Amino acid sequence: MAEERPDKKGDGSELSDTARAMQGAMPWVGAVWKFVGGTAVGVIAGYFLDRWLGTTPWLLLGLALLGTGVGFYGFIHDVTKLGKKR
Repeated sequence: MAEERPDKKGDGSELSDTARAMQGAMPWVGAVWKFVGGTAVGVIAGYFLDRWLGTTPWLLLGLALLGTGVGFYGFIHDVTKLGKKR
């Protein structure tokens, strides 16, 4: 049976200032990665589909734009949610 230590409150107060700042930044970093990830997936998929189908550069351009749009939508959605929490 684990005994709870009285100096550990479990509310994050035992974290350093830097750790608390990083913890607070993580939702914002996640929003940025949605944008970057959507763009990267679109570019990579477009590149390989273009090579396979011989349609260079059209699928790359189309899927890059689509991935950027989807990533931007996810970014805006997350940022809007974060703004409402404040």
